[in-house]
Amino acid sequence: MSTAATTPRTFQPLALQLTSDSVVVQGLLVIGGAAVLGLASQWEVPLWPVPISAQSLFVLLIGASFGARLGGLSMLAYLAMGAAGLPMYSGGGSGVDHLVGPTAGYLVGFAAAAVFVGWMAQHGWDRTVRHAIVTFSAGTMIILAFGVAGLMIGLDYSLPEAITAGVVPFWQGFLVKVGIASLVLPGLWSASRRLRGE
Repeated sequence: MSTAATTPRTFQPLALQLTSDSVVVQGLLVIGGAAVLGLASQWEVPLWPVPISAQSLFVLLIGASFGARLGGLSMLAYLAMGAAGLPMYSGGGSGVDHLVGPTAGYLVGFAAAAVFVGWMAQHGWDRTVRHAIVTFSAGTMIILAFGVAGLMIGLDYSLPEAITAGVVPFWQGFLVKVGIASLVLPGLWSASRRLRGE
């Protein structure tokens, strides 16, 4: 059996479909994605130990539209910019203490989720609402899993305590965000195909 017959088909991410795959454009996308996520982080509902914000929605959208590599790099740029002192984190926070505090697991989870969602998107799992729901639900579960692990490590919570503090207050909002992302990405793909006359 040939390699081509056994290798899953991959697709160019939406952002590169709409722009180009030059190194300059890719660099601008990485920095732009980090900046957009930083702006989204400024909207929050204060809550201890983890505030409610719009971050996870944009993590999903950036990961899917940029692909695994650029989406992951954009999250790493976001983390690095915030650690360096720029007000990138929730509520304008910054500094390396955020990478070891109660929200550290979620921040690491952003990068993991963006890579996973980007990989799924590169295999066509962001082009229909049905597929997008699966992709973004899984990405959300990754963020929550890392968040729970971070609370257990950083605050010495038990698993039930970490779930109560780090999942229960957010699950309804996450459902809404998954729904929004699952409509936006297929909608953008449909618009892109119309623009290209397909």
